[in-house]
Amino acid sequence: MKTITIVGARPEFIQTAPFTKAIRKRHTDILVHTGQHYDDNMSAVFFSDLGIPQPELNLGVGGGSHAEMTGQMLMKLEAAFQQEKPDWVVVFGDTNSTIAGALAAAKIHIPVAHIESGLRSYDRRMPEEVNRVMTDHLSSALFAPTQAAVDNLRKEGITRGVRLVGDVRVDVVEQTVPRARTRQSDLFTQTGLQAGEGFALATIHRASNTDDRARLSDIVNAFNTLDLPVVLPVHPRLKKMLAEFGLSFSGNVRPVEPLGFVDMVALLDACRMVITDSGGLQKEAYMLRRPCVTVRDTTEWIETVESGWNRLTEPGDFRAAAAAAAVPPPAEHPDFYGASGVCDRIVDALEELLPEARQAYGQA
Repeated sequence: MKTITIVGARPEFIQTAPFTKAIRKRHTDILVHTGQHYDDNMSAVFFSDLGIPQPELNLGVGGGSHAEMTGQMLMKLEAAFQQEKPDWVVVFGDTNSTIAGALAAAKIHIPVAHIESGLRSYDRRMPEEVNRVMTDHLSSALFAPTQAAVDNLRKEGITRGVRLVGDVRVDVVEQTVPRARTRQSDLFTQTGLQAGEGFALATIHRASNTDDRARLSDIVNAFNTLDLPVVLPVHPRLKKMLAEFGLSFSGNVRPVEPLGFVDMVALLDACRMVITDSGGLQKEAYMLRRPCVTVRDTTEWIETVESGWNRLTEPGDFRAAAAAAAVPPPAEHPDFYGASGVCDRIVDALEELLPEARQAYGQA
């Protein structure tokens, strides 16, 4: 069996690390990097940190509008698919690289496997929601991380090819924590924290938060006056908009350059709470039992909210949500995301589902 795995952005790099190891034990895999995230802090560091093999093909698509980026990816991916003729094209999550890979493959009758399928925020203002919905409807194999994701797919009439396998990040977080803990002392020094000092780990990167001056100003003010120091890896979009709006942080905020996954896990393991608008970090916080405040009004990880470990908030209610998260977390911590071995289960399912996927496209 031959697969092409598509990556382009931080969440995909994290998920491809254990998947690539699992698929290459048994089959031929070609890793394609679209270039959606292209600077060292947002791309290269993840390959070195997580032991991801260098891509066999790098498309070099970076920057531009959603349409420009996705259009360039479509053209270049189609050419790659026609040359390599894979049995599966494997995509992750909900980025522009995801939808471009799925659409290019489906148009030329190559089965699509979608890892992290079935997530829904039911907010079509989010580009990610559009990408994930379209990708699910194009896919022949849909690997759901949770029962809620399976239920979402069923509501949309998608039942064929769906497998509840658990979340790939279970594998990667479990493999990363021991190494991450060896880096905590250096990270405390880098951020000016005392050993064992409580702090909030924060990330803000979504356009809905960064590109609205009033919202971003409220977020900055909340970070500046929070009762805990705030360690903030600064996303390029956030850095740009802070300068454009003339906003700045107080000494309570410890800004750092974007971090690789191992360093993020090290800080997550040491922090008292997480404040974010990232989907992946919400889930990682839950896996490591850290209370989370999500600066959004919807989330695709609704089970983390329903269990009391995550709170959705608007910037104006930020401080109240953070204060609530600072109290002892719930005693219950349900196992939403499954046991380790997720990637091996996915490879098993790809082998099992291939004949049916080929038949659907009229192939022998």
